Amino acid sequence: MRRLRSNYVIVFLVLCAFALNSILCRFALSHTSLDPMSFTTLRLVSGAAVLVVLLTLLNNRETVGCFEIQEFRTEWFTPLSLLVYAAGFSYAYVSLPAGMGALLLFGAVQFSMICYGLYSGERLNTIQWIGLLVAVVGVLVLFLPGATAPSLWGSVLMVTAGIGWAFYTVRGKGASKPVRATGSHFVKASVISLLISIVLSSEIRWDGAGALYAVLAGGVTSGLGYALWYFVLPSIKVATAATLQLSVPVIAIIMGLLFLEEQATLHLFLSCITILGGIFLYIFSGMRTR
Repeated sequence: MRRLRSNYVIVFLVLCAFALNSILCRFALSHTSLDPMSFTTLRLVSGAAVLVVLLTLLNNRETVGCFEIQEFRTEWFTPLSLLVYAAGFSYAYVSLPAGMGALLLFGAVQFSMICYGLYSGERLNTIQWIGLLVAVVGVLVLFLPGATAPSLWGSVLMVTAGIGWAFYTVRGKGASKPVRATGSHFVKASVISLLISIVLSSEIRWDGAGALYAVLAGGVTSGLGYALWYFVLPSIKVATAATLQLSVPVIAIIMGLLFLEEQATLHLFLSCITILGGIFLYIFSGMRTR
């Protein structure tokens, strides 16, 4: 029982870390002069560095082997999808509030995973179709005309980030050593991001405080967060893990209210409840029929 409670404490901390990614990124890009590409690169590089240290501390020849030259030469599509997620995430938060961005990201990831399931031949039951329809209605509510409607360009970028993360998840699904795989992908994505940053060097805007937020987002809330998530995931049920992730946008909205003084509008509240409620119906019903 004590171990179960400690696992859920870890899960709660990880979910808060995932939500903090949105807070740190939004704060860096709205309160400092750091540019989005620099934030992306610093986040990926610091995440890669933390994961390399963790893998080295494991003192396991097989895990450290993820950085061997032969493996480094292969499999670049998955790291590229990680970069699409990270870059889209950063550029979207130039114009999106933290909570709304997290809601769009999470919704895009779940919708993409559902579409992949349908493409792979998965059949939905009646409750799942109802849940999917409810979630779509929630998205339409989010984009109703009004002062609180999100930026269209920022929304497109965040949805693209969500699709990138979903592709990354599908490609990495079933990895026998998830921390090793994550470390390898972060290193490769960092290389690509550094090259892009060099090409875009004329647009770089440096800021010390913004760089610190990017390093925290990469090393702590991403690198350590993912490692802890993979550590605790085997000890909780898949349905529980999927359902718990529904709390991330809600936590991000609360953090946005506390740390960024963002507004909690009825518009956002109704959309959040509808989207997450529909996804919950989909996940819960799908797990019950297995």
